[in-house]
Amino acid sequence: MLPTKSILKTWDKFNYFPMETLTKVWFYSSTRGKKQRDVSLMREHREQYGVTGNCFDLALWLLDEFAKDGIEAFPVGHNLNTGDAHVAVIAIDENGNRYLCDLGDQWLSPILIDVSSLDYTNEKLSGFFPGAQVQVLKHDQATEILYHRPNGKVSKQIFNTQPIEMNYFLKAAEFSQNFIKPNPLLECRVPYKSEIAHWEFYNWKGFLSTSEGLFQTTQHEKIEEWVEEISLKTSYNKKILSDVLNTYKIIQNKAN
Repeated sequence: MLPTKSILKTWDKFNYFPMETLTKVWFYSSTRGKKQRDVSLMREHREQYGVTGNCFDLALWLLDEFAKDGIEAFPVGHNLNTGDAHVAVIAIDENGNRYLCDLGDQWLSPILIDVSSLDYTNEKLSGFFPGAQVQVLKHDQATEILYHRPNGKVSKQIFNTQPIEMNYFLKAAEFSQNFIKPNPLLECRVPYKSEIAHWEFYNWKGFLSTSEGLFQTTQHEKIEEWVEEISLKTSYNKKILSDVLNTYKIIQNKAN
């Protein structure tokens, strides 16, 4: 179920890229424009400020890197043009096998989704997703991912595995960038004991998901404290973090 070395080499370029909705508030709610950033601008922002972006940003960036490395890939997703949209990438190896590459959910590794491959199994697997075992189930034109948590809870996600046409994908990306939810969100992979865990900042709380379970780690009272913790975990620019988190407070106050 593991990807080929060539696919993994490209994927590993993104090991320290968080997924977050902070950049959209910093960039898209300003006068700089409402369109989806192109990859060259994302690279500039990453170099200058340490920021990455949401699942659309990460999917576009990953597609660009796959193209540079000579690997065929295309975007997939579900619930596009809604507030629940999520997108990822499918990469194809030299033998035509397809691998789901989901930076938006901070997977540890791409995973094989072709049931016809001799390497496919529908067993629960560790090492692909932080803090959970995953199971890949195939439907007609969709792939269902089951996430088995240490406490026995099972969640799922279903991807339509047909390629999304790029113009439509970009329109959905712009919808997502302009759809601002009132709660800030950032997810990243962090070292924990002998594993890579999943840390999430959501609605002013910090959570760590590990093979031992889910733990609430922090609940700071001051924005300055969140700025320090998030910057420590991500190397994001502190001035941008402060501006964005203060903007989110304003958004939340208007929503209440």
